[in-house]
Amino acid sequence: MGELIPLPEPVRVALGDRPRSVLIDSAALAEVRARFADSQAEALAKYLEESQSPNTLRAYRADWIGWAGWCAQEGRQALPADPLDVAVYLAAAAEARADDGVRWAFAPSTLERKAAAIAAVHAANGLPSPTRSDVVRLTLRGIRRSRRAQPKRKRPVLLHTLTELLAQLPEPGWPTEPARRRDALVLLIGFAGALRRSELATISLDDVDVQTDPGTGEPVLIIRLPVTKTDPTGVRQQQVALPRGQRPDTCPVCAYVAWTELLEIPTHEQLRAHSFETSTTLHRCHGFQGTPLSDGTGRPLFPSVSRHGRISSTAMAGRAVAELIKRYAAKAGLDPQLFSGHSLRAGFATQAALGGASDREIMRQGRWANPRTVHRYIRIATPLEDNAVTKLGL
Repeated sequence: MGELIPLPEPVRVALGDRPRSVLIDSAALAEVRARFADSQAEALAKYLEESQSPNTLRAYRADWIGWAGWCAQEGRQALPADPLDVAVYLAAAAEARADDGVRWAFAPSTLERKAAAIAAVHAANGLPSPTRSDVVRLTLRGIRRSRRAQPKRKRPVLLHTLTELLAQLPEPGWPTEPARRRDALVLLIGFAGALRRSELATISLDDVDVQTDPGTGEPVLIIRLPVTKTDPTGVRQQQVALPRGQRPDTCPVCAYVAWTELLEIPTHEQLRAHSFETSTTLHRCHGFQGTPLSDGTGRPLFPSVSRHGRISSTAMAGRAVAELIKRYAAKAGLDPQLFSGHSLRAGFATQAALGGASDREIMRQGRWANPRTVHRYIRIATPLEDNAVTKLGL
């Protein structure tokens, strides 16, 4: 059997010329263009592409290229596919090793996603899925049963870890002040809001409302999440509430005030000449009522920032959020490989459990739909709570 990876260069180039979304039936679109105006056909193509998240499309496209490349090498047909060919492909992928020759190249979850990509492309072309056959389902089941190693979970960022990361922020002043303020807000909002890295990357200034806590009279940030992993179309209108923190240096509202004050400076030249307030002993959020930048233009809350302090008009990517966490972990003397973009969200759940929050309270802020997910964090945080082993009298 031929090599699973890498693909021959001619095959890779040929496959790279395919449409951006492998889930779009090119033949059907050609028929649409023949029957309707170009603008109507383009509108259809646009909304078909928007039917899946960019991350899903990227993953499916890479998976389809891998499958089609394997078929080209083995003389098999990629579309429609023979279920036996799919099963052999998945088995071969399951046997592949990483570059070090020791670790597996693909986790069982990755192989299941590869099968899902093949099924999705077949469905998009009006074809029955080959992955529903017994030979494919049993192959995947066998792979899962033979790979029973515990998943390698990334370390949660607990409150003491968050404090260590915040201590590694760049020095105040130019040109690091924009990155300093933005990164502080990323860490604080990501932790307190239990946000995924993809959610952080898509928040705009228009998604943030400033309300007043009727009990304290202090400002509260209400962040609407346009799309989430569990609500990709935004129908549920999910949101998180972030109150004022106990200390200015860990207060999400203060961090938001500091960041928007900087964003309100109109030009790069004025930003360079600005005298920055560096005191962290007083809350700067008291009486804050919002920013004029929430004007309906959809300006990203977390834009890219260059090392020269220049603020981009485009949002930072979700991967950049993960790299930010790893970078500050390394500066704090921690192993960056132990952390990921999920560490802030996992840290919220674990720290909240340690603080005595109920699973219902944790689920509400983190928007978890499955209690078992939250219970896993609680068991990690408090393994002896409600545990009969403490009643054994040992």
